[in-house]
Amino acid sequence: MSLDIVRLRADARLELDVLIEHHARDGEDPWEFLQELPTVDELVVVALRDEALDAQGKTAEYLLARLASETSRADAAELRASADRLEYEILREIAHRHPVLTHAVWRLAGQLDHAQVSPAEPATRHREE
Repeated sequence: MSLDIVRLRADARLELDVLIEHHARDGEDPWEFLQELPTVDELVVVALRDEALDAQGKTAEYLLARLASETSRADAAELRASADRLEYEILREIAHRHPVLTHAVWRLAGQLDHAQVSPAEPATRHREE
């Protein structure tokens, strides 16, 4: 396991601890909110996704598409589909580069609208040279 993943997991664990403390201090029942919180590995995948978006220069485009997709705009479905396709491709790349995170990647990918993510597209593995 790479040192980067170890560091990201430690950061994610701290973030999750803060979220748990915040909910508990607000008087929420842990039985109810713990099920809804992301796992440590899901937080790591989100961090890697955000880094990939930034590296591609698509952070603003992605975030604006996500925001607009929640509105009643005529093109909301198209924007959602575009953001889902971009996120799906990034998630696949994360699963390929970090096999230890594959389970978390596919849980997050399962939250995307699969009708919008091209199901006919074959899952290809990139060869590292």
